[in-house]
Amino acid sequence: MDTSNASASRQSAWQSLSDAEWVARAQRGDADAFERIMRQHNRLLFRTARSILKDDAETEDAVQAAYLNAWRALGSFRVEAKLSTWLVRIVVNESLARLRRRGAQIIPLDGLGDIEFAQMEAVMEHKPDERPDRMAMRAQVRQLIEAGIDQLPDVFRTVFMLRAVEELSVEEVAVALNIPEATVRSRFFRARGLLREGLARDIDVSMADAFAFAGVRCDRIVARVLADISGQIPPLSQ
Repeated sequence: MDTSNASASRQSAWQSLSDAEWVARAQRGDADAFERIMRQHNRLLFRTARSILKDDAETEDAVQAAYLNAWRALGSFRVEAKLSTWLVRIVVNESLARLRRRGAQIIPLDGLGDIEFAQMEAVMEHKPDERPDRMAMRAQVRQLIEAGIDQLPDVFRTVFMLRAVEELSVEEVAVALNIPEATVRSRFFRARGLLREGLARDIDVSMADAFAFAGVRCDRIVARVLADISGQIPPLSQ
């Protein structure tokens, strides 16, 4: 078998492995397996953290820290759990911890409290010059979507990012954020309503491009994490 065929065969075998098998390899200290896990989930974790932190540079740092936390906690991962959900919870915790450290006001993701719809609209109107409906250029639609998402109330932003942008199911979002499924549906519905006022038809056309995760950024995060974990062996599963 020539080199190209051997490589193709190995790639096909890798793709057939389940999340549990990849985690098992990583638990044994296989950095290549953990790199595969990172590359598969990088965009999901970046978009999740970005929805909380609203800053690209800090989001990269948060994702990197979350992966390091995941690497050290691999022994606690249970095969009955979904890997993506487990990683999302880690990056959410890391992102919220960063907000706390800088003294930012945090609205818990598990409680909406008494926020009224009128107050939500007020948040969107806070910067009228930046409202999507003031922008006319079709070429700026993606930027308008990102700006609109950034202006969503905190309790809606992460739900919207996971449901609309990453297309996780209601159940997956509920498990990842530890909130009821009914809350996920309600927040997603209200977030779409706020965004649709300004973006109209463009929201559905361009949603997939929002917060694009470029190859360079992906490579940078993976390289930093692999450099940090080199020589470290995670705890074995129990």
